[in-house]
Amino acid sequence: MSHRHTTRGERTDRGVTRRRFIQATGATGAVAAFSGYARAQDDTTVVQFASDSLANDNSETLQQALYDAGLSENIELDIIAGAWETGRRQNQYQQWLSAGRNEPDLLMMDSGWTQPFIARKQVQNMSDLLPSDLQETVNSDYQARAVDSVTGPEGDLYGVPMFLGVPTMNYRKDLVEDAGYDTSGWQTEPLSWEEFSQVTSDVLDQNDDIDYGFTFQGKAYEGLACCNFNEWMSSYGGAYFGDLDNLFGPIGDRPITINQDQVVRSLRMVRTFINGSDDPVALDGFAGDIAPEAVLQWSEEPSRQPFTNGNAVMHRNWPYAININGSEDEGFGEDLGTMPIPSGVSPDEAEYEGTGGAAAALGGWNLTVNPNSQKKDAVVEVIEAMSTDSYQAAQFEAVGWLPPKPAVYDSETVRNVPVLGRYIDTIKVSVENAIPRPATAVWPQESEQIAQTVNSVLAQESEPAPALDQLAATVEQIEQSV
Repeated sequence: MSHRHTTRGERTDRGVTRRRFIQATGATGAVAAFSGYARAQDDTTVVQFASDSLANDNSETLQQALYDAGLSENIELDIIAGAWETGRRQNQYQQWLSAGRNEPDLLMMDSGWTQPFIARKQVQNMSDLLPSDLQETVNSDYQARAVDSVTGPEGDLYGVPMFLGVPTMNYRKDLVEDAGYDTSGWQTEPLSWEEFSQVTSDVLDQNDDIDYGFTFQGKAYEGLACCNFNEWMSSYGGAYFGDLDNLFGPIGDRPITINQDQVVRSLRMVRTFINGSDDPVALDGFAGDIAPEAVLQWSEEPSRQPFTNGNAVMHRNWPYAININGSEDEGFGEDLGTMPIPSGVSPDEAEYEGTGGAAAALGGWNLTVNPNSQKKDAVVEVIEAMSTDSYQAAQFEAVGWLPPKPAVYDSETVRNVPVLGRYIDTIKVSVENAIPRPATAVWPQESEQIAQTVNSVLAQESEPAPALDQLAATVEQIEQSV
């Protein structure tokens, strides 16, 4: 259970300690009066919150931030540390909700699999629960694509975004500048992929003690389908289902555009990064041999470790990697640079609105409510507190979770956070250009096929154009099976 630094049992509902309470009432009758106080404390409501170990480890700080944001003093948050691997947590939630359990009351759900729970009607319709002004705030002030991930087919809210996940490109600013490059402006202006490859190759050539130019996540897993591949094709103006308004449906009645020329080109580019000009589909003008073949087996942590160990020039990852790589103790301090994900074409040249430029995959987690909860009044209070600017800034300061409200990034609290605050301008660009995965009820089936196909193409086991044609046919079959 979460506790503040001052334990609950020593406070009245107004925050008065037992000693001060007795002093204020006087010795006569104090015992009787205080026994009434003790009975009042029995009314404390404990809201059980299924979250993760990071929140659990910082439970006291987060609990106090909720009180500071206006949460009633007789509500406590009991934070359960769920499995770190997102799929395992999804399975656990499915078991709990299918069994009709009334706890946990609140569940932190990956934005990539919230929609299937909505489709199964396993989470509370927030439009029936939250005050109208809070619903209006979510719809108007939160990152729009994140709100899409908790919006049902009829437009009702079934959750509230809790924090965002967006990538950036980490790079060795010291080595890049030593190689003769001016990095001013890189924090907010994306390089082209072509320029990115040439800079990476040049810096790698000038540093014989470094083995890798560019490390990323190319393993056949969710992170390839949702994120890395999504960024590559989106930066070239490609898309899974055409216009981004189709990302969340209607399933079976939306165009499948995963095999268009700009998507093929994005995979040819990455093949060039890995295999160089010897690859038969290599792109002219791009520097090759900058990414190791090992990326085909790497997820987040295996891809981060070479960079953190000083053995790579560029590295794509989530904000947690900035915290590590930018620290003075285990990272590079201010010798770490960040930039947006590079651009394939400009937004003006992209076929689909919202693509092109510094496309960044949108991850993150949402707050959802167990429809069987017996504590919904208290749950609403918790959500209201978590929706304040002050709490979101405090949450960022405590655990590094990116606020779902873009306006909060300009707060003094956020900008003064050690390490991450230094790179907030890059993060803001990624938030502004974030593109979610098409996380519908059929996305788990589709993403598995996408990840396997893309990994196979990168491994030179199949060629980009025919492989994507076959993938489009497979996705169509899945769409029509619903």
